Amino acid sequence: MQTYKAPVRDIRFSLETMGYDKIANFSQFEDYDIDTLMSIVEEAGKFCTNEMLPTNSAADQEGVHYNPETMEVTTPKGFKELWAKFREGEFAAMPHPVEYGGHGAPMTLAFIMSELSTATNKSFSMCPGLTQGLVDALIHWGSDEQKKTYLPPLISCEYTGTMCLTEPQCGTDLGLLTTKAEPIEGRDAYSLTGTKIWITFGEHDLTENIVHLVLARLPDAPEGIRGISTFIVPKILENGERNPIYCGGLEHKMGIHASPTCVMNLEGAEGYLVGEPHKGMKVMFTMMNAARLSVGIEGIALSEISYQTALAFAKDRTQMRALDPAKRDPNAKADNILVHPDVRRMLLNVKASTEGMRALSSWVAVNIDVGVNHPDEAVRQEANDIVALFTPIVKSYCTERGFWNVSEAMQVCGGSGYTTDWCIEQYLRDMRIALIYEGTNHIQALDLIGRKLPAKGGRAMMAFNKQITEFIRSNKDDESMAPFVNPVKEASKLLSDITMKTLMAKAAKDPEEGGAVASNYLNLFALTAIGYLLGQQAKVAMQREGKFYTTKLKTIRFYMENILPEVHSLAAIIKAGKANMMAFEVDEF
Repeated sequence: MQTYKAPVRDIRFSLETMGYDKIANFSQFEDYDIDTLMSIVEEAGKFCTNEMLPTNSAADQEGVHYNPETMEVTTPKGFKELWAKFREGEFAAMPHPVEYGGHGAPMTLAFIMSELSTATNKSFSMCPGLTQGLVDALIHWGSDEQKKTYLPPLISCEYTGTMCLTEPQCGTDLGLLTTKAEPIEGRDAYSLTGTKIWITFGEHDLTENIVHLVLARLPDAPEGIRGISTFIVPKILENGERNPIYCGGLEHKMGIHASPTCVMNLEGAEGYLVGEPHKGMKVMFTMMNAARLSVGIEGIALSEISYQTALAFAKDRTQMRALDPAKRDPNAKADNILVHPDVRRMLLNVKASTEGMRALSSWVAVNIDVGVNHPDEAVRQEANDIVALFTPIVKSYCTERGFWNVSEAMQVCGGSGYTTDWCIEQYLRDMRIALIYEGTNHIQALDLIGRKLPAKGGRAMMAFNKQITEFIRSNKDDESMAPFVNPVKEASKLLSDITMKTLMAKAAKDPEEGGAVASNYLNLFALTAIGYLLGQQAKVAMQREGKFYTTKLKTIRFYMENILPEVHSLAAIIKAGKANMMAFEVDEF
C-alpha cells in the first residue's frame, strides 16, 4: 500500500519559524513570497503524489537492465514517461539563474522539493538531484563557455549530470585515485583514462546526453588530494560523436533498485578542465556539500512517508483490548492498535523527530540563501558559518534517525510492515544507503569535530552558541515557555561542557579520542540544535489558534521530554572515551 500526502502545512510552518521572511525581503526574490512559494510546493506535492509515487513500487521490483553488448542501461517501465512529465513541469529549473533558463527561486525551494520527490520515488529523484549538484558546481567554477554550453540543457533536464569520484582502490581517501588526464595537443581538452565505481545514473535512457564531473590527475600532479583536478566529460560531444566513457556494469544493491549504480570506464574520453589545475576538490566539494544536505533530507522524506503509512495501518488494525477499560470499544472484540501506549510511543518518536529534522533542514536552507544574498557581509558570514557547521550534522543525524524511524514505522505494522504489501520494507532498503554515500556518517562526524568546530577559531560554534543563548535569555521569564526553554538550556549546557572539557581537551592530545566519540558527539549536537529550533516553534505556536498549533505544541513537548533526554546517555558514552574500545587486541575481535 502506497500512501502519501505532502506535508505542506508543516513545511510552511517550518519556513515561517525558521526565517523565510528574510529571503522574501530580498529584491531578487520578490516574486517568491511565502504564499507564492507554497503554491509551488503544493503543485509539486500533487505531481509527486500523482505521478512519481505510482511508479515507485513497480520500478523497485523491476529494477534496471544492462546490456553488456551495447553497454547501455534501460530504466524501469514508466521512467522515461515520468522524466518527460518532470521536465515539462520545470521543477528542476526553479532555483537556478534566469539567464540559463532557470526561474531564479531561492535555493530553499529546491530542498523542499527534494523532500517531496524523495518520499515518493527515491530512485528516480536521485537523477535530478545529482544534476542540480553539477549545475551548482558549474555556476561557481565553470568558465563562461562551459556555462553557456552545459547549464541550459542541464537546467532544462535535456541533459543529466553525475559525480565521478570513487575508484576501486579509493573511496573516502581520494588522494589514492589514479584516473589520468593527458592534455590533447593543440586543443583546450584532455584525454581521460581510468575506472570510476558507484556512479549514480552514470548511464541511462532518460536523456541522450549525460555530463560527468570527473576527478583525475594531470601528468604533473603532486601526490594526494592536492594533485586532483576536475573535468567535464560529456557522453555525447558537441560534434555529436560518442565519447568513450562507457558503463562496464551495474551494482546489485540492497535498495534503490530503480537507480542505476554504474561502473564507468573512461577509455581516452575527452574532457574539459573545470577551475584551476590541481584544485579540483574545491569544485567537487561545491557539488558534494549540496548533495550532503539533500541526502540528509532523504531521512526526513522517508521518515514522513513511512509515518503516514504506519499511521494508516494503525488506524485500521485492531488487536487486543485497550489497557484502560474506558477506552475499549464495547461493540468490538478488539480495539484499534492506536489505543496502545507502545504503538503511540513508536509513532510519536517518528512524528516528533521528523518534524524536528524538518525544522533543522529548513533553518539550514534559509541560511544558505541568506549567506549568498544578504547585503550585510557580517550577516552573510554568520549564515555561511551556520551552514558549514550543520552540513555534516544534517547529513549524518537525519539519515541515521531517518533509518531508525523507518524501522520504527515497520514495527508499528508488525509482520505486515515486513512484507511488500505496505512498502515500508522498500523504504527501509532505500534509506540504508543514505548513511553511506556522500561521505559515510562517521566521516561527517570527523569533519564536524576536526574541521568545522575549530575552523576560524571556532567562529561557527560561537555563532550558534550566541543564537541559542539569546533564545534562552529572551524567554527565561516566560513561565509558559519553561517546558520548552529549560530542556534546551540543560542540553545546551551539556553540549558546551562536553565540547570544551571532554572533546577538545582529550582530542587535542589524542586523535583516537576524537575518533572514538565523534559520532555520538554529532548526535548530541543535533538533538540539542533541534530542541532549540523546536523551542522557537513552540513560542510561535502558543500565539496562534487552531488544531494544527495545539498538536504542534504537544509534539514539541513530546520531543523535549521523550527524545531530547537522549543527550544524557550520549554524554555518558562520550565521557567514557576510547579506553574500552581500544583495549582489545586484534585477535580478540
